[in-house]
Amino acid sequence: MASLVRWDPVREVATLRDVMDRLMAEAFAPIVERTSLESFALIPRVDMYETDDEIVVKAVMPGVKPEDLDITITGNVLSIKGEVKEEKEEEDVNYIRKERIYGTFRRDLTLPVEVDVDKAKAEFENGILILHLPKVEAAKPKRLEIKTK
Repeated sequence: MASLVRWDPVREVATLRDVMDRLMAEAFAPIVERTSLESFALIPRVDMYETDDEIVVKAVMPGVKPEDLDITITGNVLSIKGEVKEEKEEEDVNYIRKERIYGTFRRDLTLPVEVDVDKAKAEFENGILILHLPKVEAAKPKRLEIKTK
């Protein structure tokens, strides 16, 4: 036999809040656990834009040497991994301030279209990594001609 339960709007809001709290905790907990504020500062900032023929990614990499970078594309995910190495500490020096951060970083970016990895190019100039990722033919926009009668 079914029993009637009185509707309680406060309980419904609390349930919604619990669901939202769990959603936010699950979404951001992995980031917080694996990323301290120091390693967060190492993650390169990027600009990504699209032209008719390619995707261009520009990433700021201060203090990173090109040989310390590893760039891979798997499916539609671009991964940029690298390391900022600590310089040899000077002996017999009293540091007044030491704020530079050293360590490894990784940045994964989802590409909006499929790219031709074999024709991709990477340049490194003045601490900026520039990637030119040509689109595959199927991903390039096609113009459709309209015929009039």
